[in-house]
Amino acid sequence: MTDAYEHRRGTASVTVRRADGTPLDLAAVVVEQRRHAVALGCTGFDLVPLAAAEAGLPTAAPGGGADVFGGAGLDGAEDLVGLWLDLFEVATLPFYWAGFEPEPGRTDTARLRAAAHWFRDRDVAVKGHPLVWHTLAPDWLRGLPDDELEATVRARVRRETTDLAGLVGTWDAINEAVIMPVFANEEQENAITRLCRRLGRVETVRLAFEEARAGDPTATYVLNDFDMSPAYDRLVEEVLAAGVPVDALGLQSHMHQGRWGEERTLEVLDRFARHGLPLHLTETTLLSGDLMPPDVEDLNDHVVDSWPSTPAGEERQAEEVVAHYRTLLAHPAVAAVTYWGITDRGAWLGAPAGLVRADGSPKPAYDALRSLLREEWWLAPTTLRTDEAGRVEVSGWAGTYAVSAGGATADVTLPAGASTAEVVLG
Repeated sequence: MTDAYEHRRGTASVTVRRADGTPLDLAAVVVEQRRHAVALGCTGFDLVPLAAAEAGLPTAAPGGGADVFGGAGLDGAEDLVGLWLDLFEVATLPFYWAGFEPEPGRTDTARLRAAAHWFRDRDVAVKGHPLVWHTLAPDWLRGLPDDELEATVRARVRRETTDLAGLVGTWDAINEAVIMPVFANEEQENAITRLCRRLGRVETVRLAFEEARAGDPTATYVLNDFDMSPAYDRLVEEVLAAGVPVDALGLQSHMHQGRWGEERTLEVLDRFARHGLPLHLTETTLLSGDLMPPDVEDLNDHVVDSWPSTPAGEERQAEEVVAHYRTLLAHPAVAAVTYWGITDRGAWLGAPAGLVRADGSPKPAYDALRSLLREEWWLAPTTLRTDEAGRVEVSGWAGTYAVSAGGATADVTLPAGASTAEVVLG
């Protein structure tokens, strides 16, 4: 029987040495997994107030109120910490420009830097979202003339990547460029749409990526979109043909109208994998309540007074989240999966998309996903014995592992396939 995840697994012959370089022969060592090679994450919006409070900073963004799509607040965040850290390895932080810089020069940098440090101190990688987006662009941009507007956008992108270099390792460089120049769902046109219409999609994408890379050449920069139609395909082709330095393609999958299913998911993955770039499933949601009607074209247009989680919906969500992650990780092009919101409290559109209820209790989907990611696809602490040459064979999902003996610990990277490695304890 073919192993659908063979491309995710590795076996390494690890030579364990003492501090003096001699092999640690015929000794018991404990091997345990630290993290997956594939980036498995969630929005960290709900934990930003807690991180800021611990750093002695304001808990709210400069414009006041909760972070967009993260409404747990300081009290709710404390209940989520253990659940979040026990499941995810990458945190997405909010850099929506309108809230990040409600007035020119008055930024949220200190608070988000504190949040990035908070996550990094807990061995969680950090992603920023987004650098350029027409939605939630600040109102004060509208009054700028074209040349000043472009210069301001460029400066914003370079500033954030420079200020967070070494802390934020991945960025959504530009978000939803397909609809950006024709976006019309607002009373007053935003300045980013005006800029994109003047420059064109490809040159706006180029602006975002080149300025971002100038600020931090070491980070991973993602082209992100919700549009899975041929229009996004064409944009990717045009952007790559123009030589724009894209590192990964972001595919949003807000499944408020029901799970895509394996056939559609694989079709989307195959279609975008042909571009030869890693695929990041950047915004994944599955509901534990009533589904949005299938005739709704713009998910933002569906407004209800109440959208509760239901027992039947929670059972469906638990089954679907596991099925969806299995489909995603079986595809070799998928390099990252981000679940969009751990809790229902403050969830996007008020939908019951979280893995945790608004009262802080885990849903069946949380337990099901944890069982998959932290048990079935995970190596718990395991005692092995080295041979006469100090070698021990380590097998598991590609990722980072810790090797411990005699009170000393060292990390080793396990790639997919067969490999060799050395660790020095002490």
